[in-house]
Amino acid sequence: MSYLANAASFLLGLACDLVVVLLLVRITAEACRADFHNPLSQLIYRYTNPVLAPIRRVLPNWRRLNLAALLLAWVVLVLRRLLLFALLGVMPRVPGLLLLALADLLDFVLLFYIVLVFGWSLLSMFAADRRQPLLRLAECIVAPLLRPLRGKLIAGNIDFAPMVVLIALFLARILVSAPLLDLGTRLAIGA
Repeated sequence: MSYLANAASFLLGLACDLVVVLLLVRITAEACRADFHNPLSQLIYRYTNPVLAPIRRVLPNWRRLNLAALLLAWVVLVLRRLLLFALLGVMPRVPGLLLLALADLLDFVLLFYIVLVFGWSLLSMFAADRRQPLLRLAECIVAPLLRPLRGKLIAGNIDFAPMVVLIALFLARILVSAPLLDLGTRLAIGA
C-alpha cells in the first residue's frame, strides 16, 4: 500500500472510530440511565439525536438498548471495512463483510469498556472531584460491569473488581472477538 493510501486509511479509521465511540457512549449512557443533566450527556445527545431520531421511528429501543445507534455504529463499520478493501483494490464478499463489521463492533465495544474501566479505576485511585462530568459519566457506564463483584474482592483497602473485569474483557477479545474477525476476514476475501 502506498503512503497516501496509508494516510487515507488512518484518517478513515480515525473518523469512523470517533463516530462509533460517540454512538457507543450514547448507547451505554442510555442503557445505564446516565444523568441527563450532565453536560457530556447533553453534548452527546445533541450531536447524535439528529441522525438517530429518524431511525428510531422505524427501529425503536428494545428495553433500554438503543437499537438505532447500534445499527448505525454497525453500518459505519461496514462502510469503513468496505472503503478499506477498496483502498486495497479488493472487492469483499458481502457475508464476510457483514460478519467482519459485526466482529469489529464487538471488538470495539470490548475495547471501549477496557479503556473506560481502566481509566475510571485509575482516576478513582486519586482524589478526583466526583462531581466532574467525565468521571460521573464513566462511573455510570462502568457500574453495571463492576456491580456483581463490588465488595467481594477487597484485600486491605484495594478493590480488585476492576482488575477481574479487565481480565474478563481481555479474554473475551481473545476468545470471542479474534476468532470472529478471522472468520469474517476469510469469508470476505474468499480464503
